[in-house]
Amino acid sequence: MGSPASLQERLALLDAASKKIGTTLDLFETGRELMEVTVPRFADAAGVLVQDRLVTEGEFPHRTTNGSALVRRIAVGVAAASPGEYGEAFPVDEVVVYEAWTPYARAMETGKSILYPRLDARTAERIGRFWKRDTVTKVLENSSFLVVPLTARERVLGFVVFTRTPESRPFDEQDVTIGEDLAARTAICLDNARLYGHERRTALTLQSSLLPADLYQPLGLTIASRYLPASDLAGVGGDWYDVIPLPGCRVALVVGDVMGHGIRAAATMGQLRTAARTLAGLDLAPGELLFRLNRMSQDLDPTQIATCVYAVYDPVSRLCSIARAGHVPPVLVRPDGETEVVETPAGLPLGIGDAPAETAEITLPPGAILALYTDGLVESRDRDIDEGIGALRRLLGHWNDDLEEVCDLTIGAQRPGHERDDIALLLARVRELTPHEVAELSFAAETESVSGARRFARDTLTGWGLGGTLVDTTELVVSELVTNAVLHGEGPLGLRLLRGQRLVCEVSDRSPAVPIMLEVTGTDDSGRGLRLVNRVARRWGFRQTQEGKIVWAEQNLP
Repeated sequence: MGSPASLQERLALLDAASKKIGTTLDLFETGRELMEVTVPRFADAAGVLVQDRLVTEGEFPHRTTNGSALVRRIAVGVAAASPGEYGEAFPVDEVVVYEAWTPYARAMETGKSILYPRLDARTAERIGRFWKRDTVTKVLENSSFLVVPLTARERVLGFVVFTRTPESRPFDEQDVTIGEDLAARTAICLDNARLYGHERRTALTLQSSLLPADLYQPLGLTIASRYLPASDLAGVGGDWYDVIPLPGCRVALVVGDVMGHGIRAAATMGQLRTAARTLAGLDLAPGELLFRLNRMSQDLDPTQIATCVYAVYDPVSRLCSIARAGHVPPVLVRPDGETEVVETPAGLPLGIGDAPAETAEITLPPGAILALYTDGLVESRDRDIDEGIGALRRLLGHWNDDLEEVCDLTIGAQRPGHERDDIALLLARVRELTPHEVAELSFAAETESVSGARRFARDTLTGWGLGGTLVDTTELVVSELVTNAVLHGEGPLGLRLLRGQRLVCEVSDRSPAVPIMLEVTGTDDSGRGLRLVNRVARRWGFRQTQEGKIVWAEQNLP
């Protein structure tokens, strides 16, 4: 082959390299681009090898004590007129440990190019023995051989090896200068790809560690979810979803999106998700929770803005309360396949202003699906949000019984190519409770009602197939809670037993006065009821309602 001997040819080669190399932030693609520029224009065959940890971990390895180098071949280029053995001898993605005496390891160790104008038979045979492949010796013997280190930001990333067959003009010092220029350009692009890959892996790791590993499956709902990172670093980081258990077997469904990308957005997402879980423990209305989350987000980082939708579902009444903070609206799929956008006030994103979020209520029919998602699912370069929501509704209108499959089909259809935003999708199918999951009793605020409530609890648990100590402790809990309601509440009273992942006892009355666990002494005749409940129940608490309050207690099922 010829070589770019003239100044014009050298400049043309370097100009082609500046335009071709580094069009993507991918190590293997950058290596292939160098091969396309240099083979056969500069060499009959060439290969790019980088330190293995750059590919696997995006990190530079510690220096070895024996001078060896663990590298991975990311690209090979062979001229059409060259022997076919090149591709067989040097496969792409092969990991190789180069011993210290090899020209490859020496080039990396010294950071200087190594030139063999012609490889003599002895040197070619020695390198061939290292490879333990006869084809290597055959290919290299009497060839011209140039190894150039890939150095960027004062670190050696790997090396490029160029070869010319015995029939071609051998490399000279002028070619070494050209090879080093090509390698320098490539090394910067490879290091940029390394930094990009490292940050993207870090953001993805942080993001995945902050999302729930196993979704809570609440009473009366079937839940499925997906998180899909963006195809590049610019979109990784901000989306999240959560399913939070609430007292009374109710559940909070949350989907949010931090407006930003990368590690910082992922970290902010984790803070907001934790804050939302903490506020959910206060059992606030969705609008009130988003108002407080907005205040907290401004304290965390006033420069970060996020959107969020927060819904609370009661499996007994099937009432769903929803509030949004600048987020895309939920979609409801009715049992007959008809879809609708759940109209709730959009509100302002978290981090902007102090306007309260409004709460809307909707009763979900059995068999319906509520879809919460982020804008990455419905918005792209090719369409606006309204068009995307319309496409989502058409997809969800053809759902089947398998929610996991619905998630996959929806993501696949709405996200066919490389997008620059991540996606969170949360689907919840409504299931009507059976008589073996809920039982209710209403009674007057009279002392005689206590024995009837105890009997109701025992009969219900026996009918559910629950016996033993659970029946005894439940009867005790019901007795104490109903007695407190009779003495300190206002009628009429209500008792509800719920069988989900745990057994829940709820006693409701019309008084807003909250129960207090008093300090008692050995001579006190009263005030021991809540202490007894606290002792035998897994946990207990109360929540305010529009009519008064509900005092509840949870127990583990056998």
